[in-house]
Amino acid sequence: MTPAEPIISIRNLTRRFGELTAVDRLNLEIARGEIFGLVGPDGAGKTTTLRLLCGLLDPSEGEALVAGHDVSRHVDAVKDRIGYMAQRFGLYNDLTVEENMDFYADLFGVLGAEREKLKLQLLRMTRMEPFRERPAGKLSGGMKQKLALMCTLLHHPQILFLDEPTNGVDPVSRRDFWTILYQLVQNGLTVFVTTAYLDEAERCNRVGLMHRGRLVRCDTPAVLKTHMAEICYEVTVPDRRAARQFLERQPGVVSVAAFGAALHLFMSPRETSVEKLKAALNAKGLGPVQFTQITPSLEDVFIALIHKEETAHA
Repeated sequence: MTPAEPIISIRNLTRRFGELTAVDRLNLEIARGEIFGLVGPDGAGKTTTLRLLCGLLDPSEGEALVAGHDVSRHVDAVKDRIGYMAQRFGLYNDLTVEENMDFYADLFGVLGAEREKLKLQLLRMTRMEPFRERPAGKLSGGMKQKLALMCTLLHHPQILFLDEPTNGVDPVSRRDFWTILYQLVQNGLTVFVTTAYLDEAERCNRVGLMHRGRLVRCDTPAVLKTHMAEICYEVTVPDRRAARQFLERQPGVVSVAAFGAALHLFMSPRETSVEKLKAALNAKGLGPVQFTQITPSLEDVFIALIHKEETAHA
């Protein structure tokens, strides 16, 4: 495997559970040293995708190459080269930080001087040295995530799979966690992360939006925000709720979502215009109204894309 080749290559990957298609013909390539974020609503197929790539589930169709190995045929070779941190990582609350690390080092066969050197490096990197004798059950949520990450890294994986690693963690700990991820990537690691936080998606090199098992769009955060066919406006009106319900029914309006005291609206310039929508709102007695064109947030873009996807498959 050369550095130019993708470290993850997915072709028509599909997984069905009875009549439910959790992952639907997924095609994707991840570059070595990339932080790739997979986002989407609950039930989109994010966790199933990660489990397929880690060899924890067999695909119904398609294939996935991870670190140069077919996951279906060479699962042990794949597992030797990856770290997987599930939403509920198996920490032992009655063991200390160091004892948890030793337990996972034993599982990975990391022994002697190599183990001690790696433990020290990880404890320093995560600033967990002062807590090495603290029981895991007495750690904060952010510290538990750091410990889980250290345990996942004990065997020098090439790729780190993280399933919503900061879910429920406070903002400061989330920021610290991402600082650690950036350090790891600088050292050559590839990170594949699912997240429910759109501000975290902004931190990724590329982001894929998944909905109902399908990859809807995949690009850099900057391109996703600036290359929509529709135009985004901030709309201020006296009665936000009534205006939203009315605008959602207008031709050419792709999505309308509350954003603070205003609305964020995506509209197709080929099908409608600000003038038409203003006139319609005023005629309905919902004025005065103001439209201001804005650069959408990643959250705005994902809401609009999901609305378009649902409309297309209605």
